[in-house]
Amino acid sequence: MRFVLFDVLGAEAQFQRMGFTDATRDVLDAVLDEAARFTETVLAPLNGVGDREGCKLDQATGKVTTPPGFKQAYTQFVEGGWSGLTSPAEFGGQGMPHAAGVPLKEMIDAANLAWGNFPLLSHGATEALLHHGEAWQQEAFLKPLVEGRWTGTMCLTEPHCGTDLGLLRTRAEPQADGSYAITGTKIFITAGEHDFTDNIVHLVLARLPDAPAGSKGISLFVVPKRRVDRDGKVGDANAVRCGSLEHKMGIHASATCVLNFDGAEGYLIGHPHKGLAAMFTMMNTARLAVGLQGLGLSDRALQNALRYSRERLQMRAPAGPMFPAKPADPIIVHPDVRRMLLTCKALVEGGRMMGYDAALQVDIAHHAPDHAERKLADDLVGFVTPIVKACLTEWGVECTYHALQCFGGHGYIAEHGMEQLARDARITTLYEGTTGIQALDLLGRKIMQMQGAGLKVFLGQVAAFCDAHGNDPALADFIAPLREKAAQWQQITMQVGKRAAANPDEIGAASYDYLMYSGYVVLAYWWARSVAAAEASAQPQAFKDDKRATARFYFARILPRTLAHAAAIESGSAGLPELDVAIA
Repeated sequence: MRFVLFDVLGAEAQFQRMGFTDATRDVLDAVLDEAARFTETVLAPLNGVGDREGCKLDQATGKVTTPPGFKQAYTQFVEGGWSGLTSPAEFGGQGMPHAAGVPLKEMIDAANLAWGNFPLLSHGATEALLHHGEAWQQEAFLKPLVEGRWTGTMCLTEPHCGTDLGLLRTRAEPQADGSYAITGTKIFITAGEHDFTDNIVHLVLARLPDAPAGSKGISLFVVPKRRVDRDGKVGDANAVRCGSLEHKMGIHASATCVLNFDGAEGYLIGHPHKGLAAMFTMMNTARLAVGLQGLGLSDRALQNALRYSRERLQMRAPAGPMFPAKPADPIIVHPDVRRMLLTCKALVEGGRMMGYDAALQVDIAHHAPDHAERKLADDLVGFVTPIVKACLTEWGVECTYHALQCFGGHGYIAEHGMEQLARDARITTLYEGTTGIQALDLLGRKIMQMQGAGLKVFLGQVAAFCDAHGNDPALADFIAPLREKAAQWQQITMQVGKRAAANPDEIGAASYDYLMYSGYVVLAYWWARSVAAAEASAQPQAFKDDKRATARFYFARILPRTLAHAAAIESGSAGLPELDVAIA
């Protein structure tokens, strides 16, 4: 984490020039150390407990009780000041840059993903209110959210309406006092009800009576669990109730709620019928955060598998005994075990650079002193968000699978916790927009509609890096293939664009493979940068050698996956024969 922040990204200097004068190396090192202590000693021991116990709903009261220790852990989280680490100081936060909070987020997700879901959306609600809320709303709702006294949710999905928000039916009726009565049912609401705090701030999408049809008729409302007036005074219970908890494959300790709004008091955020734009402020933050969930799970799985592979004795090394005094060699000596471990290592360490840089670009987009630089960063973060979200979560599924495989049958049973990591990882590819939705966002919107603005910025960075290191012998193995892949990426993009002009189905047919192709090329860039940063750093030679060896593994063993994705893209929509769409 320190290597990525300070050696690869130069975060300390970046923070200083953006005006985050308190974000010094000493302060950030202390944040990392304390975050590690909290997540390792408080959250990690609760992971298995939460999986076994889950959340409990009292049907008579609609109240949800979290697993033993979860509420107490949240109290410690708030007392430690973690809830407001990256929030503005004027609302009670510590005013640290967004990227400074990313390692904390990764550690939380590695230690206890289900617990981490409770404070997760509070940050997104904070961002939505900060950018779109009225002054009184910020005063009444932001401060308790930042301080951690309240938590937030994002209420989009309805039983008949998931990705297609234009179909939502929740109603908002204007009231004489300027508030709105919100009526409808929302499902899959993470942390929609719990016992951590006495109030929960729901951000709800609903339709006004005069709303036009489709997504252009959606407005955003803040609907607290307990009524809050314009002076911030908390009143009695609002007309919102948890109707049920979902029974899920994983994240059992995360309260996934059905929420029923029955004329609940709410307030409009932003302008009427413009709620989707405000919600995307929250959603994009959440998508990057979910990418980090995939990363955190991958890293914990890798650490567990690496330790086990060094301890588990089975058979002898192919070239002969490496530990003749022992009855067998540790399984890490076997090439296929090393393949799985190195695959995880390459995806985790490369994915960390990808995810942390996206967070840094968010900071630059908001705080860089130069307007042109802010615009470039904004284009770039919009472009990489679907890649970060989709690839880090897909790789999370892959890495937890590989790590479990290293344990053999011992990974399939609950004793080592590996099967929980694999189950928990599966949701990350689904919520906050499935991988397919991220692929359509990348190719359909960020490339086609926005004419590849972010892609041009990224390819410019790749070209500048290759030009700067073209004669660097330490990067001789990486520059030429990186240039080649970047050129192929441009060519593929143009080919898909030409086919899509004649047949819109080409976008959907190519989108998944285009997304994954993009992710592997992006990771190649970061692995090349990792080698360059390691060579220029004061890291020990063994560390530098390790980075170069892992980069070589990535370029030799994982980057060639782009060949299959390119072939699939080339096959076009003709490679997807029509299926009978009629219902029997």
